[in-house]
Amino acid sequence: MSTIKKILIANRGEIALRVMKTCREMGIASVSLYTDKEVDYPHAYSATESYSLGDGPLSETYLNHAKIIALAKKCGADAIHPGYGFLSENGVFADKVRAEGIIFIGPSSDSMLIMGDKKTSKQKMEEVGVPLIPGYHGNEQAPSFLKDEAKKIGYPVLIKASAGGGGKGMRVVRSEAEFIDGLEAAKREAMNAFGDDTVLVEKYITNPRHIEVQVMSDRHGNHLHLFERECSIQRRHQKIVEETPSTALDEKTRQDITASAVAITTAINYEGAGTVEFILDEDGKFYFLEMNTRLQVEHPVTEMVTGLDLVKMQIEVARGDKLLITQDEIVQKGHAIEVRLYSEDPDNGFLPATGKISVVGHPTLNGTRLDSGYVDGNEVTINFDPMLAKLIAWGENREVATQKILASLCDVAFLGVKTNRDYLRRILETEEFKVGNTYTHFVETYKDKLLKREVSSDEEALAIATFLLESRKGKAGTIGTGPWSELHGFRNC
Repeated sequence: MSTIKKILIANRGEIALRVMKTCREMGIASVSLYTDKEVDYPHAYSATESYSLGDGPLSETYLNHAKIIALAKKCGADAIHPGYGFLSENGVFADKVRAEGIIFIGPSSDSMLIMGDKKTSKQKMEEVGVPLIPGYHGNEQAPSFLKDEAKKIGYPVLIKASAGGGGKGMRVVRSEAEFIDGLEAAKREAMNAFGDDTVLVEKYITNPRHIEVQVMSDRHGNHLHLFERECSIQRRHQKIVEETPSTALDEKTRQDITASAVAITTAINYEGAGTVEFILDEDGKFYFLEMNTRLQVEHPVTEMVTGLDLVKMQIEVARGDKLLITQDEIVQKGHAIEVRLYSEDPDNGFLPATGKISVVGHPTLNGTRLDSGYVDGNEVTINFDPMLAKLIAWGENREVATQKILASLCDVAFLGVKTNRDYLRRILETEEFKVGNTYTHFVETYKDKLLKREVSSDEEALAIATFLLESRKGKAGTIGTGPWSELHGFRNC
């Protein structure tokens, strides 16, 4: 067992703050990194120690292996936590860290290599016996060969980059006549994004749901799952609403899909936190999609329903501890929902938004949580990911969790910059969301419902009349419900 007294966090923003929080609770010193333009961002000053990465592109700052490792050695860090994104799934970086005698809080580079490539991971899953979407995952990349494979699979098919994610290098092809154009476009985008134009061809599931299983393993052969999350509501293949438990799974399917995830971690001798992602079709059949060998953005919903600290478990496993909990002891209680707040304008083609945040706001209800890397006065720029925060709510059931997150969206205004806050409210208020009909094409299918609704003059008049009436009731000595009856009752929503 190794000793971890100081952890350098090779990341920024809300995930860096999240790791710092657990470090404080465990009595571990934390070290944060920041660029010269981030000196007033909370991750730059909230750690035990902080070091500047200077200025310049990501290759010279948060992706600079040599600089980060040199700083870790300089400050005497025992371990590096990569968060998610950036270097979290970079096996070369992980090996360099370990070669310097520093603990990398994550899986082995072998696990990253196997599961980080869609083609090799699917080949491994065939060996394990995990259900796969019908398709071709081999090395042959000749257009004529891939076109023949697509015909065997049956249209529509999905062409996607083997090396990537986030929807890049991905094309849905609905007929044989469209195949070559779709293939060329996917390969071109894959090469630009990942430097590798290898693609897979798979059967396109028409109405898929995106189900993922949180896993945790130690080096002593213990492999656990922490149940599932549903992440079906996405825009351009980026998740925007996540929840657990999934409304789509009956108990038998839940047992089968979580058992498949554990079979995978066992087969590859996995260590640490990870997420195994599946596609669920209309008939309730699930298929392996990919594995993320790191902590996920949406891990808080799992923490909410299990009561477990996933970062703490990561650190314990990384220093060689045995997992302190058994599978039978992990239970789901209640329901949790997370929404991602982005600096963008949904009513103007989702254009990126920038500006200075005057007020962030914080949720006030019990069982709610805001994970954000911004505070009042911070500038939102185009230099980093547009996600401003994650808002999470827990309730005794899905209806209560939904009510809490809708109310809490009013609290977290992020005044001064345009956000998707109102757009998220529209999603959560649809009848389709309320009954659990959440598919990966949700925002496209219901795009007309999600448009900003113009308020009629009659509605405006009624709102003003109601406000005046309720305000007068408050002055008359009865319980006033107008927003000015009590200052803290006002909501910018």
